[in-house]
Amino acid sequence: NMTLIFSLVQAIACADVGADLISPFVGRISDWFKNVKGMKIERAESDPGVLSVLRIANYFKKFDIPTIIMGASFRNTDQIKALCGIDALTISPKLLEELSVQEGKVDEFSWSEEIIEKINVDEKTFRWLMNCDEMATTKLSEGIRLFNQDTLELREVIKKLIDA
Repeated sequence: NMTLIFSLVQAIACADVGADLISPFVGRISDWFKNVKGMKIERAESDPGVLSVLRIANYFKKFDIPTIIMGASFRNTDQIKALCGIDALTISPKLLEELSVQEGKVDEFSWSEEIIEKINVDEKTFRWLMNCDEMATTKLSEGIRLFNQDTLELREVIKKLIDA
């Protein structure tokens, strides 16, 4: 599982090296656009996090890329319903509970017919496209720092258990 996916170029790079599964972070992308750009997101259809995953899914389908896309980090049930039909979704117990009491039919998203060009992702292209994407660069860096902090905290917990 390749996690902390915030852009198409990251997703392509993961697929290019044979990743079985990627986890684009829907909610973290949406949060960044709300908090940094002041975007008001009223519908899932215009949610940058949802649109990012749909773009990845459409690209992978067009170019027959077998890597599984597992949407993650949802903030609400509308985001989840908008991605119905994606390979996999990881959903928190709270949002699963909310979904379980909702009524109505949920349609799978429609695959896009937009013209998509193949992107050959070498290191130079990857670094440039990441650099050009302020959100992806910021969220990836932040995510790595948070994972490192969690690792250090876990080491301390384990050390205390061993020393006890």
